[in-house]
Amino acid sequence: MSFREAVLAMGSMPHQVGGLFGWGGRQGSAPAPFDAVEGTRLAGPSGSHPLAALTAQELLNRSTDALDGSIEILEPVRIGEGIKGVLRLTARREVKARGAMLRLVGVRLAEEQRSEQKRDSEGRTTSTESWIEVHGKAFEELPFSSPPLPASLAAGQSVEAEFTIPAPRLGPASGHMGSALIAWAVEARWDVAMGGDQRVAALVDVAQNIDYLRSGAVNLGPGALFDAYGSGDATIAVKPLPPAVAGSEIEVTVSWPSAGGGRGGRIELQADVEAPNGLKGIVLASVPVDPAQLRGGLTVTLTVPSDAPPTQKAHGLAVSYRLRALVDRQFRSDLAVERAIALM
Repeated sequence: MSFREAVLAMGSMPHQVGGLFGWGGRQGSAPAPFDAVEGTRLAGPSGSHPLAALTAQELLNRSTDALDGSIEILEPVRIGEGIKGVLRLTARREVKARGAMLRLVGVRLAEEQRSEQKRDSEGRTTSTESWIEVHGKAFEELPFSSPPLPASLAAGQSVEAEFTIPAPRLGPASGHMGSALIAWAVEARWDVAMGGDQRVAALVDVAQNIDYLRSGAVNLGPGALFDAYGSGDATIAVKPLPPAVAGSEIEVTVSWPSAGGGRGGRIELQADVEAPNGLKGIVLASVPVDPAQLRGGLTVTLTVPSDAPPTQKAHGLAVSYRLRALVDRQFRSDLAVERAIALM
């Protein structure tokens, strides 16, 4: 199961993967250049996750009506490094602008819970309506004077330019957290007076940098970068050494001498999202186990979803991960031990 599918499964409309939301005339909004979908798709009933049904690629408006072209990102991008690419475009019609520039844009989108009360003529509440809306803003807009772009374009005129610009020095990394999203784009933008700006844009997947993760700039949970970490009398070890990589397999060994008996047990990879519409205990991978085997040590393999966002905290959003071993006891609360694990 992917990260987004796991989030949708927690909501009231899990069948809406990749589908249309739109609900009760409600609308959300997203900043350019991530404004490609209609606002009705950025809203849904209470308990749903409309943002999880969309990818950053779907949200990106790759070009406006006056321009036909693309931006190609040539190499993988990490925090604190560089972005190399090529801009190629042709004007469909004449464009007269005050100026043109290459920009790096970072946006934050998040689901928000909304409600509205209806009252009668005497002020008494007759009904309450609740729903979810997605809204966002650009938190970074970095302009670059190189490569130089012509301010005006004649119909049919083509532009091709290579560029190298810095990636975000301190992040944040790109990541779709289900109910929230951080995304980056490189855009060539023509600033048109008294008219709509024209642009060509490309999504940039800014990956987490292991040096940045290890620097302490990201607040990590206990044991997040350790190969083995103790929790009470239990030890939870993981191979390879964290941070784990999205899309990879990890070996998890749980040694838990005091694990009691129960109807069953499991070892899981879980995620928590801090956001306006936060999520707790998203189960991304789970393997059933015999609780008795945990006492002497048991190793299982878990697959990290390929779309799992990297561990991070920025702009009021955060995602963290934990490995958890549980024993299901009849008529009593479950037993559990856990440790943090960092993802890239």
